[in-house]
Amino acid sequence: MATAHWEEFTDGLDDADLAKIQAFRDFCQRVPDVEERIHSADVTYARKRSFTSAYIKSHYLEIGIELQRTVTNPKPRTSFSTSKKVTMHRYSLRHLEDFDDSIRDLIIEAAETVGPGTR
Repeated sequence: MATAHWEEFTDGLDDADLAKIQAFRDFCQRVPDVEERIHSADVTYARKRSFTSAYIKSHYLEIGIELQRTVTNPKPRTSFSTSKKVTMHRYSLRHLEDFDDSIRDLIIEAAETVGPGTR
C-alpha cells in the first residue's frame, strides 16, 4: 500500500527531484520507531507526533522540521510556532547535496524531542 501511495505522490517528478525526495525518505525511514504518512501534498514522519515532512516545489526539496528550540544554523527559510513548546523550521533545498548532516541532525533531534509528543 505505501509503495502505491509513494508512486502517486512522486508521479511526474524528474530524476533530480525524485532523488531529493527519495534521499529524505531513505534517511527518515532509518530513524528508529517512525511511521511514514504519505499524503497527496507531502510525506510526513512521526512517532506519537509528526516531527518532519517534505515535498517538492519548483525543483526545491521543501522540508519542515519541528523542534523544541529555535534554530539559526543552518538558517531556515522561515520558522514559526506550532504550539507553546514547538517551532516549525522550513528549509528549501535546491540541490541534493544541500540535504546534509546539519539537516539530518535536526531531523534526528526532532524525532527524539518532538516525535514522542510534548507535555
